[in-house]
Amino acid sequence: MAGLDSKVKKVPLFKKCFSFKRAENLIQAGLFPYFREIQESEGPVVQIEGKKVIMAGSNNYLGLTTHPKVREAAIQAINKYGTSCSGSRFLTGTIDLHNQLEEELSGFLGKEAALVFSTGFQAGQGVISTLVGRGEYILADKDNHASLVAGHLISKSTGSHIIRYNHLNNDHLETHLRQLPADAGKLIISDGVFSTYGEIINLPEIIQLAKKYNAQVLVDDAHALGVIGESGRGTGHYFHQSHDVDLILCTFSKTLASIGGFVAGDKVVIDFIKHQSPAFIFSASPSPPNVAAALAALNILRNEPQRIQQLRFNADYVRKGLQELGFEVLNGETAIVPVIVPNEETAFKMWKILYEEENIFVNVFVPPAAPAGKAMLRNSFMATHATHHLNRVLEGYKKAGKKLNII
Repeated sequence: MAGLDSKVKKVPLFKKCFSFKRAENLIQAGLFPYFREIQESEGPVVQIEGKKVIMAGSNNYLGLTTHPKVREAAIQAINKYGTSCSGSRFLTGTIDLHNQLEEELSGFLGKEAALVFSTGFQAGQGVISTLVGRGEYILADKDNHASLVAGHLISKSTGSHIIRYNHLNNDHLETHLRQLPADAGKLIISDGVFSTYGEIINLPEIIQLAKKYNAQVLVDDAHALGVIGESGRGTGHYFHQSHDVDLILCTFSKTLASIGGFVAGDKVVIDFIKHQSPAFIFSASPSPPNVAAALAALNILRNEPQRIQQLRFNADYVRKGLQELGFEVLNGETAIVPVIVPNEETAFKMWKILYEEENIFVNVFVPPAAPAGKAMLRNSFMATHATHHLNRVLEGYKKAGKKLNII
């Protein structure tokens, strides 16, 4: 211990690392739910630590990560192009699949153009920081995803002004808009579907405010694409106002069964981002198998709308079942089904019962991933969950809830 103390004193930068004990304490208590190694995946069922587990925490909403056509597309892309483009899109990193995917995404969403990034996080970070500069304003929902927050912070470093309005509170948003110069650049940024509770924004009100105060609107549809809206086209189409959304941001890691991200909007804006965004210019381009997988998944999304209907049925089935059991479950219309519990300890204990005793894997959300003073188990469902999977989830929750005296 003396040697350790000496080391901490010599490297004050790492002092916080040595004092961080939260994860270690949870591991010792057998309550650590994170970084569990998945050894095999069939979609709704996975193998973790040598046992089969019902997966009720994945964002694989339409169940396409294991679809034969998606797998085959990725394999064929490797055979044709190799495993990497080995360069940025500007130089040697653009292949025909990138351009094809951008054309198909923009066409699907009814926008003039789209631009593909290597990750969804990078897209959020790269678009915002490129568009909003010195003397301009970002108005952002306080619960926006971390990738959007990263974009806010980079923009702030270059002289933009950041205003965070209360979650889903458009009156608070208008209070701020009213105070800003009429001729200043303003970008309203919000998740379309919030990843923690699955809430859908009141997009018509936001659009109305944007028009009234001369602002633009960016919507992050990571948890909306393939889930809500006509043919799964997301939040704008859900409200039949997609033409009024200036920029649609999204990731491939949910519905589109891959990794990467994109932004869609007017061609002149997309061209500007393409030639000005450091996150785009200085990153290696998305790999061939990832792009091919996303293309195949988008094609399935177009041609198999019944998957969206099945996803909605599955989520509603469990949502209603949990409410009937007596759990506090937020109403919603998305694939996300959050179960609110009294405190963090209860959340970790419930996770352990579900995983170790009932062979069900869900996600534990505690602050800062959840709002201060709240804890929850976030369930998310797939179109490929069968009814017997859903019934097992409900049975597991019933046993865990009674064991912990929640229901």
